[in-house]
Amino acid sequence: MTKRRITPIRSVLLAGMALLCSSGAAWAQQGANQPEEISLSSLSAFRNPGKSWHLASDVTAKLDKENELDTKDGTGVLVNEPSRRNKGADLLTNLEHGDIDLELDYMMAKGANSGIYLQGRYELQLEDSWGLKKPTSANNGAVYERWDESRPNGQKGYEGYAPRQNVSKAPGLWQHLKVSFQAPRFDTSGKKVENARILRAELNGVTIHENVELFGPTRGAMGGNEVAIGPLRLQGDHGAVAFRNIKIMNYGKPRPELVNLQYKVYKGKFEAEPNYDSLPPEAEGTSVVLTSDISPFPSDFLIRYTGTLKVAEPGEYTFNLNAGGGGGMMRLNGKEVIPVGGRNQSGTVTLPAGDMPFELIYVKPVEWGRPALGLAVVGPGIREYLIGDPVAGGNNAAGPILVAAPVNTILRSFMDLPVKGKDGKSGVRVVHAVNVGSADQVHYTYDMDKGNMVQVWRGDFLDATPMWYSRGDGSSRPVGTVQHFGQPALALAKLASPQAAWAADTAGTGFRTEGYEVDKTDQPTFIYQLYGTTVRDAIRVLEGGKGLRRELTVQNPTDNLYARLAEGSSIEAVSKDMYLVDGKAYYIRVDETGGAKPVVRDANGQKELLVPVSGKLSYSIIF
Repeated sequence: MTKRRITPIRSVLLAGMALLCSSGAAWAQQGANQPEEISLSSLSAFRNPGKSWHLASDVTAKLDKENELDTKDGTGVLVNEPSRRNKGADLLTNLEHGDIDLELDYMMAKGANSGIYLQGRYELQLEDSWGLKKPTSANNGAVYERWDESRPNGQKGYEGYAPRQNVSKAPGLWQHLKVSFQAPRFDTSGKKVENARILRAELNGVTIHENVELFGPTRGAMGGNEVAIGPLRLQGDHGAVAFRNIKIMNYGKPRPELVNLQYKVYKGKFEAEPNYDSLPPEAEGTSVVLTSDISPFPSDFLIRYTGTLKVAEPGEYTFNLNAGGGGGMMRLNGKEVIPVGGRNQSGTVTLPAGDMPFELIYVKPVEWGRPALGLAVVGPGIREYLIGDPVAGGNNAAGPILVAAPVNTILRSFMDLPVKGKDGKSGVRVVHAVNVGSADQVHYTYDMDKGNMVQVWRGDFLDATPMWYSRGDGSSRPVGTVQHFGQPALALAKLASPQAAWAADTAGTGFRTEGYEVDKTDQPTFIYQLYGTTVRDAIRVLEGGKGLRRELTVQNPTDNLYARLAEGSSIEAVSKDMYLVDGKAYYIRVDETGGAKPVVRDANGQKELLVPVSGKLSYSIIF
């Protein structure tokens, strides 16, 4: 046999890189799978829609109006507006599903309540839970409880799951939900052999459930029985709610099956693939799963697996190989699918239906690091699943090292932002970041080099693992749902005209930070010099955790000084002093301008909200 090169694995990083397991984030790798979007050009995707349901081109909600939505004629947004005259009814899709990934946007009116029933039976609660500190199984994002009237009072509801944290947005803002659902399993006689599960649910970018077992239908289900497939059901009799961008990935195709699996273990430091015919194995046998545990050695060994991969569904498949503490490669039909390489390798191939020879090689040439071997597979109509060890890692992953904010809390660190830098690359590091947390679960990051907020978030405070684990890199990251404010920039700038471009950096501004003062409640006021004057920047949490109020005080401001309150793809005036920013991502409320009038202008394909500054300016960020 010709020798084949296997790359030495001498610099494998072992900390914190776990392979997706079968109960993990199913939407992370979907190969050739493409979701189906439910058309909202008409109501034809739904069964007998009631009168409370209609379509609109746009929708808004008022922060001070209970259960009220304002809509514009058109299509693309699904709206439910129940009333006393029209109590509303639930809406069922024509589409029925088993295992799915569901993704959609929704908007709640103030005080509204709704829900999404997977298979018409398991409810994920939708509710206006804005500002709530301790969510329950009845609040936004929760798995609603089951119900049994025969149980004692106070115990009739059971087996509900509260979200891990409350990351709900304000009424009138679009919220984003992603759910990975596994339907119950039944044997050939129809007996349930495995409960349904929510493998993962993510609200506004934050994981709120993971591997939650659903022991039966929740309260209000369309039936007490459980089924292999059922419709998606939107609750319609509780409150005003809107939906858009409803996408479903159905998983119902049979998985490839690995059979007749045999292994041989060879001792040695292998720089190249050996001639197996002339090298006797140290151990050999059969196995039902790929694993590194068959090796009698902690290091300096090679495992060669051979077998048959039975493919029922033809199409494009992606194989992700994680070889903890070493490296590997994979062949099908004698052809290399995953190339020789290090710990994390992948390959994509189009496969016909049928049986094909399978070969996988795992080599561990280093003494340090725990051996582990996992192969994840995803294909047409097939959710990613794992053949192999449940976790292919090395040393145990660190953390997370979480920092809570039970009181007003300040932590300085580097902060990485997922925004485009001046070089066009994604990712900007703020090196003089001050992270300010509150017990109201509303937090922000302040850039001392620009005198401005760069992000706000709701939920838990910080993950300091990157900063404090091992040697660290000095950075931390928000734990809750984050609203970024784009490329870091000055909050104040002198403009030659109202149309002049915003200052790209601090050059020519005389900017110099003077740190911050902390009041009796441990809340900072930032101070800096700009254009020869002193600026005081006080940011405080609004009552009830509704957002942040910012007060900028400028001593003897220069002429033509402006504050930029927001920038985004869109800025809509919804009242005299209130604006919706960046596709209804957050609100700006202008509180005090000293008589100056806010201006919305176009700038480089974006919108900007500017206010002339004459001394004191205050505004609120509501999200």
